[in-house]
Amino acid sequence: MSRLNELRLISRVAQMYHIEGRRQAEIAEHLRLSQATVSRMLKRAEAEDIVRTSVIPPVGTYSELEGGLRDKFQLPEAIVVECTEDRDAAIMARIGEAAAHLLEVTLSPGEIIGVSSWSQTIFKMVENIHPQKSAQAKYVVQTLGGMGDPSVQTHATQLTTRLARLTGAEPKLLPVQGVTSSREAKLLMQADPFVRETMDLFGSISLAIVGIGGVEPSELLARSGNIFSSRELADLADAGAVGDISLRFFDKNGGLVKTPLDDRVIGLPIEDLNRVDRVIALAGGAKKTAAIAGALRIGVIDMLVTDKFTAERLINY
Repeated sequence: MSRLNELRLISRVAQMYHIEGRRQAEIAEHLRLSQATVSRMLKRAEAEDIVRTSVIPPVGTYSELEGGLRDKFQLPEAIVVECTEDRDAAIMARIGEAAAHLLEVTLSPGEIIGVSSWSQTIFKMVENIHPQKSAQAKYVVQTLGGMGDPSVQTHATQLTTRLARLTGAEPKLLPVQGVTSSREAKLLMQADPFVRETMDLFGSISLAIVGIGGVEPSELLARSGNIFSSRELADLADAGAVGDISLRFFDKNGGLVKTPLDDRVIGLPIEDLNRVDRVIALAGGAKKTAAIAGALRIGVIDMLVTDKFTAERLINY
């Protein structure tokens, strides 16, 4: 009976704490126990299965899909958003909303944010961010050359400056082409002091926000002029490339696909993301399934924000 008497008291302590909402000090005084004993009893209540913790996810959240992504890709965290339509426009909008909220609640003072400039999904995130007054970033650093067709500049230079304004940061732009005509042209452009100043900050980035693209460029990227030729893209596919992060390509297993084209890209290499404390990838859509899977297998992404349709495809991929 001694064990039963012991469990009865533990049960009463647990009831007072979890159901009646009493503080541990109050329970200790009421039952003439020490506060240390009350604390031990509360832990024992869990060990004895007297107290069970239940998490009931709200409707519109997808904890099982998030867990499936974490398990399959050894991914630290995933956010799977509700989406009523399996269409790119709807998916980008929902991912953007979720990513904006995530950034607002997790931004640390003095953060140095690296942002990939040619991503419609990241642009949707920026559209949904509220101006930050308490936790403000230090710099927003453009991590891929942003010059190109003037008609689509709003998705590059202005993306960086707008995010900087919203987060209270100073924008650090990369005022050069994302893809140069030759290695020599790249070296010449990188010698510019303004370009060098921004690239020198790559090693200090604490939060990188990246998009994931397929080998076939998005309409936005194609219109920007920051792409390779059809022949070069075909060669990348022949080499096993399934997608890119900031025009750095990888295969389905997460191996980096290195070609001479790499020497013409001005931006942050994928390998350098390993040094970044937090890397958040925003991506979704049926055409990107292989690209997202390959990107997750690289091992540099800390959190993926995607939609429920894409998450299901990735788990079954």
